[in-house]
Amino acid sequence: QVQLVESGGGLVQAGGSLRLSCAASGIIFSISNMGWYRQAPGKQRELVATITGGGYTNYADSVKGRFTISRDNRKNTVYLQMNSLKPDDTAVYYCNAKIWWGQGTQVTVSS
Repeated sequence: QVQLVESGGGLVQAGGSLRLSCAASGIIFSISNMGWYRQAPGKQRELVATITGGGYTNYADSVKGRFTISRDNRKNTVYLQMNSLKPDDTAVYYCNAKIWWGQGTQVTVSS
């Protein structure tokens, strides 16, 4: 059974930082491509960042230079370091691996 469990969301002021974590189980994590997506109220879910098993990363233009995705294969965990947060970053953030999704963690950025 595949499980993706996100943590690290919360309320932060604009300009602040948060680090999200996603602990994975039930998959061969080290070779799995992992991703972070987000969904703001009234909007479609959108890609934030992805990382391949080999560590190749890809980012949405809106977060380039501010967010960093990384992974620790010893801990079966993928991270999203978010700096210089903006109110537009407010959303539920979801971890993804292939067809599986986590439950989401809320990130709220106040102005």
